[in-house]
Amino acid sequence: MSENKVIAGLQQAVSNCKRCDLWKTRNNSVLGEGNPNAKILFVGEAPGFNEDRQGKPFVGKAGAIFNQLLDSVGLKRQNIYITNVLKCRPPKNRNPFPNEIKACSLYINSQIETIKPEKICCLGNFSTSFIMKKFGLQDKLAGISKIHGTTFNVSTLTGTIKIIPLYHPAVATYDPGMLEPLKKDFSILTET
Repeated sequence: MSENKVIAGLQQAVSNCKRCDLWKTRNNSVLGEGNPNAKILFVGEAPGFNEDRQGKPFVGKAGAIFNQLLDSVGLKRQNIYITNVLKCRPPKNRNPFPNEIKACSLYINSQIETIKPEKICCLGNFSTSFIMKKFGLQDKLAGISKIHGTTFNVSTLTGTIKIIPLYHPAVATYDPGMLEPLKKDFSILTET
């Protein structure tokens, strides 16, 4: 089955998902978007207000910063794939609950298996924790302020994957001084 068909099937499943209670408050589920054959997969935490309204990932203020970061390293959204650990917005953008992450994990796991990225960029603490545990790196796990911009190599059946924890672009909406550290971390994508 082609990657596009798998992604379309996942989109249908996420649209009808009731595996946790977040379906009760969502306007739209947000599977992700981009190239299903991308070499780079970005994983955020969960859709926010604007994402829930539009049904697309990273379209609010954090999305504008994300686009600026991509531009800074010569990447285009159509050449990467972007998703979140959760596919529905937690009310008031609260942190995801462990049972929500567990319920939604089959979707992100299917996306990773389908896309087969060479690099997985974890945006923020929740995605970093999820991805590092998934790939057996829990002993290297620390807060994002300690491990951002570090590359961890993991061997899989499909080859080596580089796991790269990064600050979430939203930090620069609260602290504009964080834009430069974010750009520095994103520059790693052109080096590794």
